[in-house]
Amino acid sequence: MAFSVHVNINRCTGCGNCVVACPVNALELYTLDPVTKEKIYHVVDGKSISMDVKMELCAGCGVCIGACPYKVITLSGRGEAGVFV
Repeated sequence: MAFSVHVNINRCTGCGNCVVACPVNALELYTLDPVTKEKIYHVVDGKSISMDVKMELCAGCGVCIGACPYKVITLSGRGEAGVFV
């Protein structure tokens, strides 16, 4: 089944709850070094700049959605059911 994970990174606080909760390690928070464009694996000023979702690992289980206290993650397109919350 095709699905996609959406993260509202503008509202993400970088708490890392979703990363810790993911049973298959499909999520990764990082910031970018503006000089080198290299990934830095920590959060600056409580904000993550980006989140990698490794779709080859993601099982579409939705555990990350439940782990997020700010409700910034949605899972859509799984079958014809739409968004899971």
